[in-house]
Amino acid sequence: MPIARISGTVRGTNDPCRATRAWLLYHLCAGGWDIYNSNGDQRITLSNIERKIIESDAFVFTPGATLEDLFKAVSIFVGYQTLDRNLAGKATVILNNDGAWNPFFAVLEHLHALGTIKQNHRDFLLVAEKPEDVLPLLERVHEAGLPDAGRKKEYEGESIRGKSFETPLPADHAGNVCVFCSASLKDPAYLADGYELGKILAENRLGCVSGAGKSGVMGEVVRGAFDAGGWTGGSNVPHIIELEGLPEGMSSFWLRGDIYTRMEVMIENSDAFVIFPGGSGTVQELLALLIFKQQGNPLMEGKPVVIFNRLDASGKRFFSPLLELLDEHTVPGMFIVVEELDEILPTLMGSLSTQLMAV
Repeated sequence: MPIARISGTVRGTNDPCRATRAWLLYHLCAGGWDIYNSNGDQRITLSNIERKIIESDAFVFTPGATLEDLFKAVSIFVGYQTLDRNLAGKATVILNNDGAWNPFFAVLEHLHALGTIKQNHRDFLLVAEKPEDVLPLLERVHEAGLPDAGRKKEYEGESIRGKSFETPLPADHAGNVCVFCSASLKDPAYLADGYELGKILAENRLGCVSGAGKSGVMGEVVRGAFDAGGWTGGSNVPHIIELEGLPEGMSSFWLRGDIYTRMEVMIENSDAFVIFPGGSGTVQELLALLIFKQQGNPLMEGKPVVIFNRLDASGKRFFSPLLELLDEHTVPGMFIVVEELDEILPTLMGSLSTQLMAV
């Protein structure tokens, strides 16, 4: 029988979503589905999430979304966008009878309007208003499949040369800053900002860690750092290399098998993080950082997260809906927001430890 993985945590006998979850499980079992995580007590980590995806045939998210639920939902959406073969033909349904997922959908709609998300998320993350609506949505995808994500593999040859390699850090190295950003955004103003940020990092002896994509803002960040003589490191996975290519001038490159261990190695090799304008992948990466901070994970100890809430030409702040969403799920001090490009470096310098920034 097919297996549906249920997201969400059961918070005791008085959990208001408990009855909804029980009714959902009844409909799925009666409809011929086996269930993973029926009790809501399984933990997902960056190291095991891809295996959980491979083991499952569909994904159902329950009401009362947590930060971890949001991360898993946006991760699956990123997988659809990047043509992850382990998600081919697998449905995702979000049960939203309490409206808890609406702020998350608002973020995706906002980024779609700004052009960093090309797909309509509602074509891939199907919404059910009551438990009995979930099974028909799963069956619809089983019969008709998922929509075409509209992506083409433009760099298939480059996946062959995507081998890991290491270059030692410079003697005067002051630390590594990881920049999470868009690999698809082509707006010249954003590209210029990305190039300038990479250049600024290099000129201040800061290594630039990225997702190692050639295209969009991501490619320009790497190019700016490389042109200024900086150290650049990054990680990517074969199926995304075929979509985004590999930039020239990488000092170190860490090939990984999935997007989750890719994030993990980037976090391990970074001392601070800048969240630059991006799409669902950037949201996914930010949520991973904040979950690690919430959990007290040693990988994020003492590492600042700076969000660049840039003003778009349309008059909208790039990450304002995302910041509103995070207000519900985080505590003050987990990240810093800046609104101007020239504020990023001083904020990083002020947040990194004195020992790290010492020559």
